[in-house]
Amino acid sequence: MALTSGDVDLDAFTELLTPRGRRALAEAGELTGADPVVAATTLRKTYDAGLTSAALTQAGLRQRARAKFGADAGRMFFTPHGLEQSTRAEVAEHRARRLLALHGGAPRVVDACCGIGGDLLALARAGCTVSAVDTDPLTVAVARANAEALGLADRVTVSVADAAEVRPENYDVLFADPARRTGRGRTFDPMAYSPPWPVVLGLISRAGLACLKVAPGLPYEFIPERAEAEWISYKGEVKEATLWTGQGGGRRATLLPGGHTLTAAGVRAPVGPPGRYVYEPDGAAIRAHLVGEVAELVGGRLLDPMIAYVTADAPATTPWAAGYEVEDVLPFSLKKLRAALRERQIGNVTIKKRGSAVDIERLRTDLRLSGPNSLVVILTRILDKPSVILCKDLSPARITESGHPYDNRDLSIQP
Repeated sequence: MALTSGDVDLDAFTELLTPRGRRALAEAGELTGADPVVAATTLRKTYDAGLTSAALTQAGLRQRARAKFGADAGRMFFTPHGLEQSTRAEVAEHRARRLLALHGGAPRVVDACCGIGGDLLALARAGCTVSAVDTDPLTVAVARANAEALGLADRVTVSVADAAEVRPENYDVLFADPARRTGRGRTFDPMAYSPPWPVVLGLISRAGLACLKVAPGLPYEFIPERAEAEWISYKGEVKEATLWTGQGGGRRATLLPGGHTLTAAGVRAPVGPPGRYVYEPDGAAIRAHLVGEVAELVGGRLLDPMIAYVTADAPATTPWAAGYEVEDVLPFSLKKLRAALRERQIGNVTIKKRGSAVDIERLRTDLRLSGPNSLVVILTRILDKPSVILCKDLSPARITESGHPYDNRDLSIQP
């Protein structure tokens, strides 16, 4: 069992939890952003090299963690790998709320691979009693410290154990977030997860209700029969997928913040020529194969049966898609595209693509842009023909009912 994780080791972390260590960490926090040499020199006047290094590392991790954990990050503890793999607080809170709704109360949950505790903390805050395990003693120590720091220690127990030893039948709900890293870095192969996929399937088969966090790119063939797969997008970026077992199957996409949910209704979108508007479905809807449902929401049709762009003749407002007003549609040709942009005095373009092999950065250079105007250039296929759509964003940002903007970044090509 590992006693280190990145730049943190168990002995140094344990010292951080002592009164002296907490003083060092507080002083390190005040030095965040200072020159590293100056910060280290300042702390070394009072503390030894090991504690100085541990305090500065932890202060840096807390600063980075604010993007995921907000104000709580200032009280929490992290390891580099643990922070990277942890669930964003808003996503964990959504999952905890849904878990309680499915169960119908505050359940007893076993967390089979808890990491530094992002999900177990959300579950405990929602009212669950959580028993958690992890194979790494340092990670377990960090998760315990986080539960204590956030006042949740009375609802949480964390132990060093292998997920395969968990007995989900003794609990109301199984939660599992198998590690997706190996000694060579991140892995996209479920068989290389820790614990590996067969062990995970064995655990959920013995659970009445199970919630399994997986990578958003999990191949469909790995989704268990009768499991519901939910893809979660946060501010326009697909963060993860969740498999729910014990409550029926299906596909679902969720947008956060805002809590918009779209479920599969078997809609098959028609295919037709470009209209006045083009819509780019959110990545969660694309991953969940709900492009037909999005097309129905905007009263649209597909430009190509294998490409996730929707076109329509009238404008529509939905959090499920970014909208663009079409100015022109051209067969793909660098010469024609360059001429069209020159005619419009376009000096800045947002290039998006789906179903195109064109190198975006090389194209940007080859276009030789010049002028005061901006435009969106979409590279795609229309009825299997390479095409270019010139358009303008319908709005600077997509705004949900809660008032949060969603960016319009390009997403992975998905049929």
